[in-house]
Amino acid sequence: MLKLEGVSKTYKVGAFARQDLAAVRDVSFELRPGEVVSLIGESGSGKSTIGRMILRLTSTTSGTITFGGKDIATLRRGALRDYYREAQGVFQDPFSTYNPVFKADRVLTMIRQSYFPDVGDADWRTRVREALAAVSLNPDLVLDKYPHQLSGGQLQRLLIARALLLDIKLLVADEVISMLDASTRIDVLNLLADLKERGLAVLFITHDLSLGNYLADQTVILRRGSIVERGATAEVFGDPTHPYTRTLLSSVPRLGERWTDTELEHGPCRYHQLHPDGTDPAGPALAAVGDDHFVACFALGEDRKCGQP
Repeated sequence: MLKLEGVSKTYKVGAFARQDLAAVRDVSFELRPGEVVSLIGESGSGKSTIGRMILRLTSTTSGTITFGGKDIATLRRGALRDYYREAQGVFQDPFSTYNPVFKADRVLTMIRQSYFPDVGDADWRTRVREALAAVSLNPDLVLDKYPHQLSGGQLQRLLIARALLLDIKLLVADEVISMLDASTRIDVLNLLADLKERGLAVLFITHDLSLGNYLADQTVILRRGSIVERGATAEVFGDPTHPYTRTLLSSVPRLGERWTDTELEHGPCRYHQLHPDGTDPAGPALAAVGDDHFVACFALGEDRKCGQP
């Protein structure tokens, strides 16, 4: 349904914009109906930039993003409007999405004005109640409130209800629970799992490995704008191959254990074991190390030798 092929994003920085900053480099992966893909990486790895490019909030420098076989960069006016009917995003800070001088239900009213101007009042109220029920919200407790009167979890679920009103096929969830308390996080995670069961595709952008492991079918590990490892979540977490992935997993706190900063042995580069000729530009960006498990050269994006055999 959603396919990224060789997507890169470069920003002009510095005095007179003379320098290039590569935020995303040659990223390729797919997202299918009813599938959750976790995009995992540290801050500054390019995760949110990828989400914004998928939602056409930022343009790509090179590569293509297709949705339903159509290149989203070519969409204009009515076609772009139709795209947003099927693809929506929910972001990290729910409070920034709302205008504090308007009541929270304005985000739903704007959807009606843009996409359902001919729907009657009674029918619209029914649709709103059904969408709110799907995200476990009571209309009487949220619709007549200002944003500051609602919790972050309520505001996030209200945004997801807005997306459900459009009957979307793709949800880009960018750090949607990082600002929520622990008791609310599980509610939002379970909601995303329920939406997945209904056939909704979810790109779950996070820096939290445990959350990605809990929710995702596929996992993409991003470092400095490049994919270093991707595949089935069970494979990536059960047999991490890239040193960066292993470093991330070793950094997860464990109950009853004192965390220590240990140096991991990288060993020989798995990419070069499978592709002895090196990272030929015409060759594959990732090497298959399993049935649904791929890894990049260990030195990808770094000025050092990768330890190839």
